[in-house]
Amino acid sequence: MTRRTTSLLAALLALTGTFAPVALQARPDGAYFTAQLEAPASEERVIAGGVVFACAGTTCVGPRSNTRPLRVCSELRREVGTITSFNAGGEDLAEARLARCNG
Repeated sequence: MTRRTTSLLAALLALTGTFAPVALQARPDGAYFTAQLEAPASEERVIAGGVVFACAGTTCVGPRSNTRPLRVCSELRREVGTITSFNAGGEDLAEARLARCNG
């Protein structure tokens, strides 16, 4: 390896270590999005915003995607009905944004 390649590799490893906690924001079961629904979902598998959600009762969970959380929430609402809370990566959607999601 050349000195430049070694330096680039070291920088990449340093960055990976620096940003690793961000990737760990998802739940241990792999879920990044969690939605609580007003009424139980009629389907166990729902696709919304490019995310495949697994739904059981009034809870739907899905993996991370490149789509904005508000858009994912809105598209999920179209499929399953009113969403009472929506969490993305450990952060709840603010009340005003949740209202937009359900609008």
